[in-house]
Amino acid sequence: MRLFLIAALCVCAHGQSAQGTTVPASESKGLPPRASPDDYQAKAQAGAVTIAAEFMEHSVPTPNGVYSTEDYVVVETGLFGPPDARTKLSIGDFSLRINDKKAPQPSQPYEVVAHTLKDPEWAPPEEDKKSKTALNTGKATDPPPPPVVHMPIALQLAMEQHVKNAVLLEGDRALPQAGLLFFVFRSKAQNIHSVELIYAGPAGKATITLQP
Repeated sequence: MRLFLIAALCVCAHGQSAQGTTVPASESKGLPPRASPDDYQAKAQAGAVTIAAEFMEHSVPTPNGVYSTEDYVVVETGLFGPPDARTKLSIGDFSLRINDKKAPQPSQPYEVVAHTLKDPEWAPPEEDKKSKTALNTGKATDPPPPPVVHMPIALQLAMEQHVKNAVLLEGDRALPQAGLLFFVFRSKAQNIHSVELIYAGPAGKATITLQP
């Protein structure tokens, strides 16, 4: 399911906009909801609202590309309801229990996640990878460390805007709504053996068991 979603998002991005194009924040609409709750990994009921979710590990899927973060894990969630349904959304209504820990991790705002984002498809130009050759003094010396090469600021800002446009929108919203949630986890996804998304908000309470 996860590979299918990533491929679909990339195809959608190719048809929507040129690479590196940013979308004004005022036009942000969150992540497009999938066709139904059944198209997510798991779902649960909170009053009249169905909360569906899929665990994306360290991947950050957006309609413009799939990025990553080593310090956070990502859950794509969708909220569905009857016709004309509305509910008040807040990332503070969501938490994530990892490996059966007693205290779940609270959802983190996008602003603290932004500086950790990476684009797996970006690579520095070959000339920027080359390190300077050490002077030959006749003594055995360790080679110099490779230079640190940063993503160009324009590409970095575009990546951050794409992710910002995919987070779960907050406030009073008409359903369905969908978006990304972020939770602190500074380890490999292979170290996760159980995941539960917990919702406690205006619609009620629900716990969704996800597949790590």
